[in-house]
Amino acid sequence: MRTRLYEPIPTSCPTAWTTEYRPEDDRLRDLYDKAKHEQWESGSLEWRLDVDPERENFPDMQIPIYGTDLWSRLDQDEIATLRQHSTAWMLSQFLHGEQGALLASSQVVETVPWLDAKLYGATQVMDEARHVEVYERYLREKIELTYPVNPELKSLIDAILRDARWDLKYLGMQILVEGLALAAFQFVHAFTREPLLKDLTHHVMRDEARHVAFGVLSLGDYYRTELSEAELRERAEFTYEACRLMRDRFLQREVWQTLGFPVERCVELTLSSPAMTEFRRLLFSRIVPNVKKLGLLTPWLRERFGELGILAFETGKADA
Repeated sequence: MRTRLYEPIPTSCPTAWTTEYRPEDDRLRDLYDKAKHEQWESGSLEWRLDVDPERENFPDMQIPIYGTDLWSRLDQDEIATLRQHSTAWMLSQFLHGEQGALLASSQVVETVPWLDAKLYGATQVMDEARHVEVYERYLREKIELTYPVNPELKSLIDAILRDARWDLKYLGMQILVEGLALAAFQFVHAFTREPLLKDLTHHVMRDEARHVAFGVLSLGDYYRTELSEAELRERAEFTYEACRLMRDRFLQREVWQTLGFPVERCVELTLSSPAMTEFRRLLFSRIVPNVKKLGLLTPWLRERFGELGILAFETGKADA
């Protein structure tokens, strides 16, 4: 018998049974109907396309050490290997994040106290299962390499899954993790030169946009009317810590370590790279307007967002 690799995560999720079956929120019912009609089949993607993982499927300038003395020492074979590992690392984190979203969305269905959200949440569970399927297949068949989950991403997902409060699951996954992922998917879709990955990303992005809207629609009224000032402060602190973890998760330590690069030097170059600095900032372009719309952009969080260099995005358009 094959040994299955898994990690048990202790959780406490109170199941919310509701006897209110009549629709209460037309916006969520509309989103539910849209999700049903926009389901897609993973087999419809062009899996027959050949993919060379060592080609410049993304512009090399997006690799943090591009243009440095470390890059100039690499021969063509080493550059090809670095391309494969950089892509594998990025898509592996998408894969792990999608499993986290699969687990968190199933918890939302269980814990959220009204039916409209349970119905839509069930469609997200199906979406996330499909996303896990396509990223695993792409990594296995096309990139032929998979990286473990990044520690910062794992830390945030664990915190979301362990928390018993249904709104923290929404805030952590729908608003923060999914919001950041949506911006990352937009980057991939814009810059990849690989047709299958571009098409796959297009399909995933459509689903993720609904997921973020689901969070904004569900939490808006609740945060404005149901929570005390102390409870809102706790959510603001959770938001800051999550954003800090998400900022640090793109340092690619695992790639530098695996390929034998000087890790701390590469991290330093990643932090100072103009392209990567702008990339990290743009990742939060979907998060900050949504946090503001929820009423969580308090003076305390505003100051922290300023320190992260992402406050300028508050004037952007919120989802939903």
